[in-house]
Amino acid sequence: MKNLIWCLLMAPFFCAAQSYTFKPLNEKTKTSLRGLSVVSDQVTWVSGNNGSIGKTIDGGLTWTWIKPQGYEKLDFRDIEAFDDKNAIVVNAGSPAYILKTVDGGATWTEHYKNLDSAIFLDGLGAWDKNKAIIFGDPIKDKMQLLKTVDAGKTWSDISENLKFPLSKGEAGFAASGTTIKTLPGGKVWVSSGGTVSNIYYSADYGKTWEVYKCPIWQGESTTGPFSVDFYDSKNGVVVGGNYIKDKENSNNVLFTKDGGKTWQKPINPVSGFRSGIAYINAKTLVATGTSGTDISIDGGLNWKHISDKSFNAVQRAKKGSQILLAGEKGNIYQLLLN
Repeated sequence: MKNLIWCLLMAPFFCAAQSYTFKPLNEKTKTSLRGLSVVSDQVTWVSGNNGSIGKTIDGGLTWTWIKPQGYEKLDFRDIEAFDDKNAIVVNAGSPAYILKTVDGGATWTEHYKNLDSAIFLDGLGAWDKNKAIIFGDPIKDKMQLLKTVDAGKTWSDISENLKFPLSKGEAGFAASGTTIKTLPGGKVWVSSGGTVSNIYYSADYGKTWEVYKCPIWQGESTTGPFSVDFYDSKNGVVVGGNYIKDKENSNNVLFTKDGGKTWQKPINPVSGFRSGIAYINAKTLVATGTSGTDISIDGGLNWKHISDKSFNAVQRAKKGSQILLAGEKGNIYQLLLN
């Protein structure tokens, strides 16, 4: 009787009859995957260290592994794909490169190179196949911002558009390439962490910006938001925490209902550090990290731990229902919600 009352009154979320299946699609490839772009139920691209890029065109049954010639030592932290032929990939660290393929990965063309020792690009977001934006750690207190309007052929430095100087020790995280989120019409959110955590928002393709405080766990170089996602212009979520204390869950997930201006804590949080977050639909979200995966079916208000397996990134297909997670040792898993 006590259990029934608890289910009815206190936590109906956790008593819902659901099952979750993690299906391995790739394992034991020598790369740590952080970039993930699920184009459709059939087409997915991934990227990682050791210059590795992977692609499937059959829903994950088989994978083609690519190392762009001359870039074999790069750590490709983010990738944005548009179909089975066209993709853009960006590395973390210096020198910084942006590469593009138009033939399914057979050849790659360098479209940006920065030799500045301070350059560190964190994430890439695209509004459509022509317009995209990349952000990086600050140089001289100014967040680095790059923008393309010709499908990645040329990149303009628009860093001067963001008038807010970043605080000392404030930077981005490239754990999954998802501390940036774009939505149609020019909307983009960028989250920063470290000593200070903020949300930077533009509604006009990066021409003008607003800044909002993000009250997630912060104050140290290892803390802050490591992933952000928005379902629409109002409803969004951030996850993170402290990556060197990945089982602690002190204030490491927040949700917003006003576009990021204010943030709220959930009733039941995720179970530890999380570096990836994705909306599956308006109510269902999945968060993952090195200490496991959690799910919410009420818009981020309550979270349930469903796996201890380590991953870095999670994403739902842009066109379709495929949900994939990627992480260490080339691990790529499909999440089935039953």
